[in-house]
Amino acid sequence: MYYVYILKLSDDSYYIGYSTDLKSRIKTHNGGSVPSTKNFRPIKLIYYSAFLIQKKATDFEKYLKSSSGFAFRNKRLV
Repeated sequence: MYYVYILKLSDDSYYIGYSTDLKSRIKTHNGGSVPSTKNFRPIKLIYYSAFLIQKKATDFEKYLKSSSGFAFRNKRLV
């Protein structure tokens, strides 16, 4: 499986990511091993989607990071 996820950081901002092992990746974020989130712990998983096809997952992650994806995220996902 391929996962696209949204984390809410301690400063109320959001982090969008992609992983093949969601549980392990969340532990990595909370452990402080990810440079872009280590100063904003604790983090909270607020949304994830699972995909069977890697391309669909990476395309959805890219979309969520776009300006129209921000609007979709704020209106529908968080």
